[in-house]
Amino acid sequence: MAGKKVLIIYAHQEPRSFNGSLKKVAVEELSKQGCMVTVSDLYAMNFEPRATRKDITGALSNPELFNYGAEAYEAFKKSSLTSDIVEEQKKVQEADLVIFQFPLYWFSVPAILKGWMDRVLCQGFAFDIPGFYDSGFLKDKLALLSLTTGGTAEMYTKAGVSGDFRYFLWPLQKAEASCSLPLRTVDSSFEAAAYAYEEKCHQVFFL
Repeated sequence: MAGKKVLIIYAHQEPRSFNGSLKKVAVEELSKQGCMVTVSDLYAMNFEPRATRKDITGALSNPELFNYGAEAYEAFKKSSLTSDIVEEQKKVQEADLVIFQFPLYWFSVPAILKGWMDRVLCQGFAFDIPGFYDSGFLKDKLALLSLTTGGTAEMYTKAGVSGDFRYFLWPLQKAEASCSLPLRTVDSSFEAAAYAYEEKCHQVFFL
């Protein structure tokens, strides 16, 4: 891992939370291994999650009928996306590994993280059509989902009350796959002790 560049997309409001601790351990461990670590703390950045016309700084291709995906694609080609999107795209482009650190909200990612994906991973930057899955532009990178469930591991199995967590993470995994971004998943419980989740991080980062 030495010399590798790692980007952590961190989506939690409280630095002293379990997610905050996982992020801190990740930064410390990866730095010890010689990695260059960058953190996008979405809440601290007040990152805008809404995909709107304001994301395009130049003239719209079709001002009469706004299509966000099409307009973002054209804006990317013309270098007319807003600076916050461009900055995040640069971070992704430079990274060898992208870690998504977040709590599970209603069996999905927090809105601020979903908005990051909607705005940053646009056509032209992360993928093109045709070219889904096999020829995505992030195929030389690796992604890792590190999430907290707020419940025990047993709750998130096929026989558990919440169901197998792999099922409700499927849309997120498919979204990353469409960019040809290989993805691994690690889940953690809020009930785990500090040593347990630190050990979990050690296991993950030495894969």
